[in-house]
Amino acid sequence: MTIIVHRIRLLDGVAPSRFERWVRDVDYATCPDLPSVMAFSVQRIVEPAAGGHGDAETGAVADADTVNESCSYVEIIEVSSMEDFEHDMKSPPFRKLVSDFDLMAEVVAETVGDRIGDGYRA
Repeated sequence: MTIIVHRIRLLDGVAPSRFERWVRDVDYATCPDLPSVMAFSVQRIVEPAAGGHGDAETGAVADADTVNESCSYVEIIEVSSMEDFEHDMKSPPFRKLVSDFDLMAEVVAETVGDRIGDGYRA
């Protein structure tokens, strides 16, 4: 299983409540129309990780305001494979998601990886 992690920043003037309503009502609701998507969730960044986000070179630690300026949300997409997901990305439902998303936010970083084993879920 492939995991895609997006760091997301809202565009200037977009209310978090608007974006979060769209995530709940539209983004999540579209997932069943994308066969490659096995799981999907969006997390709001509320504070830096324990110990802060340090800069490797300077040792400086970011505060919550700095973290939220660069990244307001993180979305985690679990897909059957990148090839399957790339196919779904060409579909009308996905293209509609992208056009809606682009009016509210931008992906500022993407990380793609493969899960090691089954992982853990309680």
